[in-house]
Amino acid sequence: MPVFLINTISNGGINFRLPLIALLLLLVAGCTNQFFIPMQQLVRTPADIGLTYNNIDFESSDGTSLHGWWLPANGKAKATILFLHGNAENISTHIGSVYWLPAAGYNVFLFDYRGYGKSEGKADIDGIMSDAEAALSTAVNLAGNKPIIVYGQSIGAAIAIYAVAHSSNRSNIKSVIIESSFSSYRDIAREKLAEHWLTWPLQYPLSWTISDRYKPLTAIKKIAPIPLLLVYSNEDKIIPINHGQQLYDAAMQPKRFWQIKNGQHIAIFSRPEQQQRLINYINSNASK
Repeated sequence: MPVFLINTISNGGINFRLPLIALLLLLVAGCTNQFFIPMQQLVRTPADIGLTYNNIDFESSDGTSLHGWWLPANGKAKATILFLHGNAENISTHIGSVYWLPAAGYNVFLFDYRGYGKSEGKADIDGIMSDAEAALSTAVNLAGNKPIIVYGQSIGAAIAIYAVAHSSNRSNIKSVIIESSFSSYRDIAREKLAEHWLTWPLQYPLSWTISDRYKPLTAIKKIAPIPLLLVYSNEDKIIPINHGQQLYDAAMQPKRFWQIKNGQHIAIFSRPEQQQRLINYINSNASK
């Protein structure tokens, strides 16, 4: 798939579009794995931004070595948040989405999928789905008896939907937060191909080369009875808000849908007022 489809690079809330030339990847490969754009180099550690952390090494189900960071809560932890990041770079840039949560009283476990950062292997959709379940099991072990909140952004949100729906650790999850997930790998491919005159005629034949085996729209029905929060911005030019509406309509209760009037892709919670709103939501579910 063309790498411009989902621009989820997070670096201080800045998002940018990747080169259209990457369409060649779709023409050659025609595969869902082209959603993933890993970077191995870590550009910072939590210590560089004043956070205490521990390196966490764990294994996926096929033995692939994975790496993550454990950010302990300031004071007594209210809950542990498992964070699944977007499709590009690695946890060293995506930490910008969760660095503020430890100060609010939450442990955070963020990790890199295979092929990203210090995680071994090559990024592929099947392996990454296994990585998500391994990370969830690791989060449960690290959290002890604390509630688990699963929080995914963009493609990480799409991964989170399927992972939670099929997880053996469902009983430990108190809430699922989905920020800016697409509803279908195939549909988002078609929509992005339709945006450019060069690829518009190819939108249907090329999008059908994309596997929808892990389609969020199908999996989201299985998250209930875990409370579900869907968060989208009306200004998101990467993942249109209609994807959120489709997911909300397909999901079972309990569910909530926040339509934020401003905020770019994966930057909704960069503002203090939205951070506090999310904190209030997490508190209400973690205490149940």
